[in-house]
Amino acid sequence: MEKILILDFGSQYTQLIARRVRELNVYCEIIPYNKVPKALNEIKGVILSGSPFSVRDENAPSPDLTNIKGTIPLLGVCYGAQFIAQSSGGNVLPSKIREYGRANLSFINKTSDLLLNISDNSQVWMSHGDTIAELPSNFEVIASTKDVKVAGYKVTNENTYAIQFHPEVYHTTDGLSILKNFVVHICGCSQNWTPDSFIDSTIRNLKEKIGNDKVVLGLSGGVDSTVAGMLLHKAIGKNLYCIFVDNGLLRKDEFENVLHSYKDFGLNVIGIDAKALFYAALKGITEPEEKRKAIGKTFIDVFDKEAHQIENVKWLAQGTIYPDVIESVSVNGPSAKIKSHHNVGGLPDFMKLKIVEPLNTLFKDEVRKIGKALGISNDLIGRHPFPGPGLAIRILGDITPEKVTLLQKVDAIFIDGLKKANLYHEVWQAAAILLPVQSVGVMGDERTYDNVVCLRAVSSTDGMTADWSHLPYDFLSLISNEVINKVKGINRVVYDISSKPPATIEWE
Repeated sequence: MEKILILDFGSQYTQLIARRVRELNVYCEIIPYNKVPKALNEIKGVILSGSPFSVRDENAPSPDLTNIKGTIPLLGVCYGAQFIAQSSGGNVLPSKIREYGRANLSFINKTSDLLLNISDNSQVWMSHGDTIAELPSNFEVIASTKDVKVAGYKVTNENTYAIQFHPEVYHTTDGLSILKNFVVHICGCSQNWTPDSFIDSTIRNLKEKIGNDKVVLGLSGGVDSTVAGMLLHKAIGKNLYCIFVDNGLLRKDEFENVLHSYKDFGLNVIGIDAKALFYAALKGITEPEEKRKAIGKTFIDVFDKEAHQIENVKWLAQGTIYPDVIESVSVNGPSAKIKSHHNVGGLPDFMKLKIVEPLNTLFKDEVRKIGKALGISNDLIGRHPFPGPGLAIRILGDITPEKVTLLQKVDAIFIDGLKKANLYHEVWQAAAILLPVQSVGVMGDERTYDNVVCLRAVSSTDGMTADWSHLPYDFLSLISNEVINKVKGINRVVYDISSKPPATIEWE
């Protein structure tokens, strides 16, 4: 497969580079800068990301580009541009005029392959505290802004290019064209990485990898596990055994409705009612990570017991997607985890199963495209993401069946309301959160002291970043009134207007 490799130096924008390259129907992967593979046969080009470091820092990231520079097309972005210049004999110094935000290209070498068809005065996005003060003699300036002379350069007689600005962000108006110039015209990628090609190659690879072995898959009702299940079903048919566990933390009526849908798809699936086991495991636990661990352990116990009912199972399938993988690894090894990902990290040794993850190179929106191409109904493909630990991390504090029932009712009113108002698909993810807070209210001339729920809705593309959804005030008022009137025990509704970052989408 043709592949673009992105070396990550820890930039907040690295995932955006990957997303933009994939928009061009070109496959790419992100790897830490210090994990460059020795074999580069499939690599058509390499992109160096930005970084929070300065190349002048003592511990600045320093990749080994011996087998890349001058051999494979190379594009340095921001820090990547500074690193190539500095390591080749140039000079990078602190900027006299620090350039952050929008800027315009005052000079463009339109004969440069990287800048073909880029418009005069094109807007770009800068984010740097250092500047390239001096280039090596065999480097040529191909772009400048009013304040930054070396906004872009090329190495003579090499397909090595670099730009000081960020082409991956939407504020760089010709950013996608610049990336296309690099990956298509310079690297020669054929732009044939499409949903249909992914499905064909994945099914073929699954058949080769699994053969006649049996595979067990834990379905969650979400988009990822559903698409993973359908891919495996097309590859190995009845050798796929699906288990859908009711952990008591799903949405209202979710278990029955989704189980029925799976059977309609022809999947070989059984449903397990394990609510009591999960509630017992969660009793008295309030700390978020402890909740996740308790849920994960209980799920494995239940899943292992059911999997043992199937003879000679060799594989466990998971719906792990690319952001799970990216957020679990950083340029300096294991990341300081914001939260543990329930799909990443393998299994306890006692399960003795090999792992197969057909979606672990895809972003969420790409998974939806694959699902659509597979013919999965919009009701399932268009569903909002739902966390693996379910409502347990949307109930702050300890978990009880009564709290779950309360939150399920609120959640159902919110989600159904979004659908009725034709707002559901305007929102990437919506949730109701039960807060460990009680407040004074008045109902029927009587004083109440009841629970507070928070409504949360965000817009996003892949969950890596998110902005709060600006839902109409009239809609929020309607939902608030319906919740307070219909859900006994709730007397106050609030709306979360924080974005990711600095907040996360989920509260725990």
